Amino acid sequence: MQRFMNDQAVAERILSHVRDGTTDAGDEVWREPVESYRSEERLRRELAVLRRLPVPFCPSAALREPGSYIAREAAGVSLLVVRGRDGRVRAFRNACRHRGAELASGHGCAKAFVCPYHGWTYRLDGQLHHVPHEQGFPDLDKRTHGLAPVLAEERSGIVFVTQDAQAKERHPEEGLPELISPEQDLIDTHDNEALVNWKVSLEGSIEGYHIRYGHRESFYPYQYDNLNVVEHCGRNSRVTFPFRRIEKLADLPPAERRVEGRLTYVYHLFPNALVTVLSRHTNLVVLEPVAVDRTRMIAYSLSNTGGDPAAAESAKRDAQFVNQTGAEEDRALVESIQRSIGSGANESFTFGHYESAIVHFHRNLDAALKELDPHDGHDTLISRQGGHP
Repeated sequence: MQRFMNDQAVAERILSHVRDGTTDAGDEVWREPVESYRSEERLRRELAVLRRLPVPFCPSAALREPGSYIAREAAGVSLLVVRGRDGRVRAFRNACRHRGAELASGHGCAKAFVCPYHGWTYRLDGQLHHVPHEQGFPDLDKRTHGLAPVLAEERSGIVFVTQDAQAKERHPEEGLPELISPEQDLIDTHDNEALVNWKVSLEGSIEGYHIRYGHRESFYPYQYDNLNVVEHCGRNSRVTFPFRRIEKLADLPPAERRVEGRLTYVYHLFPNALVTVLSRHTNLVVLEPVAVDRTRMIAYSLSNTGGDPAAAESAKRDAQFVNQTGAEEDRALVESIQRSIGSGANESFTFGHYESAIVHFHRNLDAALKELDPHDGHDTLISRQGGHP
């Protein structure tokens, strides 16, 4: 099974790049038609892919207690995800089985879900428990009128949901390390909307080619210009962003090199989620397409430092810096792309050898779209050129 390198192998790869003035590079140049970012039909099919695949919904730590729940749209569908009294996480379509009203919104903790329209009440396991004036529904079978279930699984510290239960998909996290441990505490949550296509937003997070110019005063003073390690594991990718202080490991034996605080791992969980592992905290970011030019960004920050209150406060400050400074810089850049996307300047966007995680994403998204309709003809142009791994 394909897996990502361990920390020591990553450190050795980075140090060799520092010595040689090189970086990881792919062997393809990918040209993605601009129309792929503007087409309503394309977005409709992408949403179908998101409903077909197991996709991250939230970290397990966001549903720590029995009765804790999160209700929001995923791939355009209103879902309710809750931890039951038995400790199991379940997902349901967030619709009453009477007249379809949503049962919950936002997040919280509940003993049961009561429909705000007529009071139909459901247990945490989705079973219909109570119907006011039940005699008015003489043929109602409560056993067949529970909440409509959606497949939910917990892996790598993340809750994945699969809306299309008929899809025969291998789980996309297969081969991934533990990304979020049970000891990590949720320290912050952000939920906002960006005026950008979800793919443009994603692309800005999985390449380091822009660090020098896009983050000139925030990240570049501590990182490198276009020095990254890029790996793939199935449809997922990991891009490593090293800090200059990693060079202090050069004189240590490889087995003694510890990378904590010396690099950032950015995992792309195909198709629409990112896990960033930083010095003191970890972020899970889910990109939910709202329209061809709007993306909802749900970000969960978790402390890497255990239960120490002082360390947790430090982790929260770091998370605020990354989310408010780095993320805002990225947001300004990708929204500028969206503003010019209809200008006619480009028929396609070109992703080069130093953007191989983006190439990997588009190749796999194209494949997933073709699985929906094997006869669909997509006009992406691929130019294979020489490069080094």
